[in-house]
Amino acid sequence: MGHWFDRNIVEPGKLPLLLALAAFVLTFAVTRVITRMIRAGKGPFRDITPGGVHIHHVVPGVVLSVVGGFGAVASGRHGVTAGICAVVFGAGAGLVLDEFALIVHLDDVYWTEEGRRSVEVVALTAALVLLVLAGFSPLGVNEVSSDEEQGRLGVLLTVAVNFCFVLTALFKGKARLAVIGTLVPFVALFAAIRLARPGSVWAKRFYRDRPRFRARSLLRDYRHNVRWAGPERRLQDLIGGAPDRVPLSGRAP
Repeated sequence: MGHWFDRNIVEPGKLPLLLALAAFVLTFAVTRVITRMIRAGKGPFRDITPGGVHIHHVVPGVVLSVVGGFGAVASGRHGVTAGICAVVFGAGAGLVLDEFALIVHLDDVYWTEEGRRSVEVVALTAALVLLVLAGFSPLGVNEVSSDEEQGRLGVLLTVAVNFCFVLTALFKGKARLAVIGTLVPFVALFAAIRLARPGSVWAKRFYRDRPRFRARSLLRDYRHNVRWAGPERRLQDLIGGAPDRVPLSGRAP
């Protein structure tokens, strides 16, 4: 049954990835619903604090990721066991990345502005897995034909050139496009030839003595924020919940 479903519904060997993605997204969605209910004081859910220590859900997430990951490696890409391990791993990854910002800052920033990074990372991860399921492979190399097997140098050159584009995009402060560009080379090329963001390593190094480029970079970044910052924040608030409002310093609470 598992093999029939694998062959007829999705590409061979990709059923565990599909199950992992479904578990990942579902776990993130359910976790956000529960945490928002806890925050609002509604429902039966409460924080787990044995002995006064707040146990964040990243802890069971790590355990599930380890169990599911090792189980997936041991079971291969086919069969019921592979599917179960994929679901376990996806659920664990959803719990871990939901608190990605906490791991980065080593602080409970779940309901702060910094906590928005968790929602961004989850969305980006889901998008990348969807691209892989759609047929893309890392660095733009899909299936290597018999002719390409005789000319591996050309394949390696393609990978190396695209890696340079990805690296340039990272230096220009375009991390999201760089990550997507590892799967879709055109995106990496587009990000690499565009102006760098004002606070990026590229801008600090190459725009320091070029006021025209620095001014254009600032103007483009300003226009981008005016156009997209508001909708992006509203979408993040809709998915993950609005962060806590911090009162302005010097004013009475």
